[in-house]
Amino acid sequence: MSEKIINKIGIIGMGPVGTILATHLHDAGLEVAICDLDKIKVNLIRTEGIILEGAIRKKTFFKNVFSSVSEFESFNPDLLIVSVKTTHLPALMKEIVKVSNTSTGVVCAMNGIDVELMVASVIGESRTFRMVINFAGNLNAPNVTKVTFFNPPNYIASIDDSRKAEAEEISNALSSVALETKTISSFELLKCVWEKTILNSSLSPLCAVGRMTIKEAMSNSDTVELIEQIIEEAVMVAEAEKIKFEDDFIRKCIRYLQKAGNHFPSLAVDLLNNRPTEIDFMNGKIVEYGRKHYIRTSLNLTFTNMVKAMSSKTYSTTIKTAKAAFTQKDFAKNINSENGSKNLNKYFLGVDLGSAYTKFSVIDDNENIVFQTALKTLNRDRISVRHVIETLKAEYKIETICATGYGRKHFADADIVKTELNCAALGVSKYYSGIKNIIDIGGEDIKVIKCNADNNIENFYLNDKCAAGTGSFITEVAEKVDINIPDMSDLAAKSSFKKELNSFCTVFAKTEIMSWQFEGLSVEDIAKGIYISILNRVLKLRIDPLSPIYLIGGVIAYHPFLKNLLQEKFIKEVYIIEKPQHTVSFGAALYAKETFEKENENKIKSTTTEYERIS
Repeated sequence: MSEKIINKIGIIGMGPVGTILATHLHDAGLEVAICDLDKIKVNLIRTEGIILEGAIRKKTFFKNVFSSVSEFESFNPDLLIVSVKTTHLPALMKEIVKVSNTSTGVVCAMNGIDVELMVASVIGESRTFRMVINFAGNLNAPNVTKVTFFNPPNYIASIDDSRKAEAEEISNALSSVALETKTISSFELLKCVWEKTILNSSLSPLCAVGRMTIKEAMSNSDTVELIEQIIEEAVMVAEAEKIKFEDDFIRKCIRYLQKAGNHFPSLAVDLLNNRPTEIDFMNGKIVEYGRKHYIRTSLNLTFTNMVKAMSSKTYSTTIKTAKAAFTQKDFAKNINSENGSKNLNKYFLGVDLGSAYTKFSVIDDNENIVFQTALKTLNRDRISVRHVIETLKAEYKIETICATGYGRKHFADADIVKTELNCAALGVSKYYSGIKNIIDIGGEDIKVIKCNADNNIENFYLNDKCAAGTGSFITEVAEKVDINIPDMSDLAAKSSFKKELNSFCTVFAKTEIMSWQFEGLSVEDIAKGIYISILNRVLKLRIDPLSPIYLIGGVIAYHPFLKNLLQEKFIKEVYIIEKPQHTVSFGAALYAKETFEKENENKIKSTTTEYERIS
């Protein structure tokens, strides 16, 4: 028996593809090291392992779990598998060439056309592999992947066919543990890449622009016709590239897509979450190759440009939302800072324990935000506050922790506690000094805070104990009429409706919503009616119409249309603080820093006094 060529594999990117491959290669008996820049995810995988649910069920622990590519140097893998977004690949390759030797192969387990050429341009074709993945999943938690389907087999090839033996070892290893994978030639793989990309491109931008799940898109005859024409354009381009499909290929694509589940494709998820998309390597590549052969690809071009325009608009809107310079530095960049001075700095943590979400903000001693995140309260998404705190303490020299929010008095790690009123005022005042109104709409209450010229709280007003008009109210009432929360503001903006809900009790409001449905009101009118009700609830609290108004809280982060209604009411500009959900935790972090500095001052004064007394 010949000696194995591959014994040690490194996998970069612990999304659904990375976690599924890592688990199966580990089960096949290979030594697997995994890497992800998300420190919280890495910490969770170290302590609880990777869990697969759904179509495949496994739980696996790994000996080597890295949070930077540089750590692979000591592991010395025979092969690296890259399963990241194409937008991250150029920067990642710069790190890979620093740690891999001249023989280490790199496998692209990614979506899109020509992504392997990005790798080959850096390390050469002889070291580059491409894999076509035919399974999918969603992250239910940072270390939990729900496997939604597997349509075997997967395919793998060396892109110049020079390293077929290594490709066969990977395919045999995966097939041995029921993740069937075939080794094919580079030309056969090219056809598989185009097939997979055509399937993705036919639906992904349509779902992104229309905010539809795959199942919703395939349930409408009009959109199915559109999808079919997008595929026809792509097939024409592929055939011009000498890639031939069967005569019934388009019908097979439609049949395949009709079996898809009721979920958003990854490109749509990225667009909805304000992240860069992979459109340039999907529909964008079809357009690019179409131009090469003078083939019109009108629909692919339309959706490519629409996704790009929406991405650009989303970014611009985010920047313009507030004039404040709330600058959250990229977590990964901070962890791998070039000057290596992170551990020399002092850091301060603010934790806002809200009724729906727990928010975290870390600032440095210059009050720059270096990290922010939020997780569902009560551990509903399987990641606990404890994991986050442990990770942050491991990565930053946390000097002081300030807790605020509903659960602040029960947070054992806190050095100090402050009310959310004080933290909100401090967080907003950092960038907006002077007299102002702060409106905080949370999961269970509404607060209006009036600050004076010195940024001190002059007065504040709270809604009554009923949760009407808050995040939980909106969620429950919207669910009654099947309105998706991400779509609600856009729907309301299309309506000229003026009516509001008469009842603020959730139970009675649901009944009233049902009567609106029976009356034939459109979903756009119902969405606006809900918002008008929220507005009137807010207006019952005292707001100084002459002072600037700033909106914070989780609700305004997801329901920006409320800002429009407030502007119409007060006939003036109303501002949404950037990252409004984290404003209170940011204020808590500022209090943590302030407390640390005061304690240090007191220690110095005490030492000086004692020295003078002795002298």
